[in-house]
Amino acid sequence: MMVVEHEQVESEEFPGGATYRTLVGDDMGSTPLRSGIQTSPPGYETPAHSHPYVEAITVLEGTGEAWAEGEDTVALRPGVTLILPPGQRHGFRVTGEVPLKTLGIHASPHRIVDIDDG
Repeated sequence: MMVVEHEQVESEEFPGGATYRTLVGDDMGSTPLRSGIQTSPPGYETPAHSHPYVEAITVLEGTGEAWAEGEDTVALRPGVTLILPPGQRHGFRVTGEVPLKTLGIHASPHRIVDIDDG
């Protein structure tokens, strides 16, 4: 059994001020999935993007709203989990005055983000 102490994992900076801690997975793709916690500050918004695999996002703290191509906008709050199919463009933004903290699970040994540039 492997145990991961979240606070002992170094976080990486994302453009716009969010941080991401990879809890499961590494650059070599030694696990069948990747998982991490993203902390996004008030006002943060992701670019439109997709992944070539299923992604699950669970809200741990804060509030926001998410959108996915062909779907209605969804309110994000603790206790909400989104399941996004491969290739579906999506994004989210923080709506509250506190950071939005999410747990993301990527059904892939590598985290692949296809940014929609326009």
